[in-house]
Amino acid sequence: MAGNHISDITIEDLIPHRGRMKLVNRIIEIDENMAITSAIVTEQWPLLSGMEVKPLVLVELVAQTAGLSNGLERVSLYGIDADKSGWLAGIKQCELLTGNIPCGTEIITVAKNIFAFENYRQVSGTAYINSRLAGKCILQVIGAEDT
Repeated sequence: MAGNHISDITIEDLIPHRGRMKLVNRIIEIDENMAITSAIVTEQWPLLSGMEVKPLVLVELVAQTAGLSNGLERVSLYGIDADKSGWLAGIKQCELLTGNIPCGTEIITVAKNIFAFENYRQVSGTAYINSRLAGKCILQVIGAEDT
């Protein structure tokens, strides 16, 4: 990986999200085609209402989790300074199976590439709260142009 060991790579090395928009706290498992992450809902999150977030935030968690695995591929190919940009281009399917999510809740998210062509990916994602399926979706994402 261009001189870096995977244990030396941080979330910030793989996705551009910072501040309130960086939702993922920890990478549980990762390779160039899938990632599993953990996130803890905080008062800083977008879509916060009172002390809960809207379940639509699960879509962003899937997108960021996918961005991590796709970012790992970019780092492997182009080095740690590769462009981290990526865009959620479409939501093909989405089923949210939970209501508002309280602050302090841990969400485990799994994202897998199910189709890839150049910088386009179709991603299947699931989010779990207390081992129960909270949401699932299929997203279309586009990464930065190769450098």
